[in-house]
Amino acid sequence: MKNTIAVLAVSSFLAFSACKKGENTTGPSDKTEAAQPEKLVLDSVKINDSLKIADSLTVRFTSKLLVFPTLKDKKLLDSIYFNHKGIKDFSKKGMEVYLDNDKSSYFNSVKSDSKDWISDISYAQSWYTSSHMNLISNDNGYMHIEYVQSAYEGGAHDNYGFSERVFDLKNNKKLELKDITSMPKAKLEAMLMKNINKVSSGTTDSEGEVKNSEMLLVEVIPASNNFYFDQKNLYFHYSPYEIAAFAAGDIVIPVSWEELKGTLNTEFKERMKIK
Repeated sequence: MKNTIAVLAVSSFLAFSACKKGENTTGPSDKTEAAQPEKLVLDSVKINDSLKIADSLTVRFTSKLLVFPTLKDKKLLDSIYFNHKGIKDFSKKGMEVYLDNDKSSYFNSVKSDSKDWISDISYAQSWYTSSHMNLISNDNGYMHIEYVQSAYEGGAHDNYGFSERVFDLKNNKKLELKDITSMPKAKLEAMLMKNINKVSSGTTDSEGEVKNSEMLLVEVIPASNNFYFDQKNLYFHYSPYEIAAFAAGDIVIPVSWEELKGTLNTEFKERMKIK
């Protein structure tokens, strides 16, 4: 077994603003003092290891977790590590121990399960499981993390999926759609269907590019909590098979702030400086 555990210590500082309006109680000459920008300290831990189960099967475990030494709110941290519920110690050392145990659990599970069918594998295969946390942005007190999971355990192809989460660091919580817009669900879902082809599918056939709408498996595209945003749009991200055939890959559908005009949450609109 080749065992390589790489711990990435990035320790980069990402500033975000948490400005708060003050009240003028003494006269027009008083100035409102903005809160000092807070600093988000970022670190990470990564593990990459492989195990040869038999001559016909090798398995690999890869995972990366972000570490936030300055975040202390347990409810917020539980939400950030929602797909790693076994984490009790959010320190860098705690993450290292967690990943090592997670790796051992995966290897032991494959070894145990393969006893009954390993002899049926007729050619050498390499299986894997992989999960990564990636910090995409941290602006105006909103931290966007993308979670990527992929795996191959036999079959025609591997499987992968994305989870997008935005955290409100000012209020120590995961951001929900209701914190952004009050647009009724049905209207938002109709907008998603209208915008389905705004991002290229990247899929082609003998006649050229195949539109996302041509590969849909659903009649209604759900306005899910798998969203993120930037200065121009709110984006909904769908993994393979979630709304379309695997050939379509993952699909991102944008909804512009202009399309959501009149429904945006006041605090959100001000913090994002949306006109």
